[in-house]
Amino acid sequence: MTLSDGWKMIDKKIIRFFRKHHVLTIASSVNNEPWCANCFYVYLEEENTLVFTTGTDTRHGKEFAKNPLVAGSVVLETMVIGKIRGIQFQGIVSEPEGEMISKAKWAYLKRFPPAALMDTHLWVVKLTHIKMTDNRLGFGKKVIWPQEF
Repeated sequence: MTLSDGWKMIDKKIIRFFRKHHVLTIASSVNNEPWCANCFYVYLEEENTLVFTTGTDTRHGKEFAKNPLVAGSVVLETMVIGKIRGIQFQGIVSEPEGEMISKAKWAYLKRFPPAALMDTHLWVVKLTHIKMTDNRLGFGKKVIWPQEF
């Protein structure tokens, strides 16, 4: 399977991890002042995109409009060093447009049905870099996308 934009395939370990979890931390930055927020998300494999919801009136929502370059993480919380796993990512955040609006909404509401009862404002993060740490593969073992040659 290749991504629609021609990028190299995503390692299945990354895909499984994104699918298994549901909370991300996303960091925005404006005027050299970083900010983090935690949000529920769903991963769209075909687009290599994260979908989440937050208001346009939140600090990070306002900052996305000024600087769409974001970083974030999804982690497994554990005290067992040999089981530590997590993803760090970079991407470009935007409000979905065109056919992505219905695709993102459908996927998000399928994963989080109670959101249908709320006023949700969807955002998408087109992932540009992913680093997954998986200590089950060996201490500090990393899976990087796209692979750096």
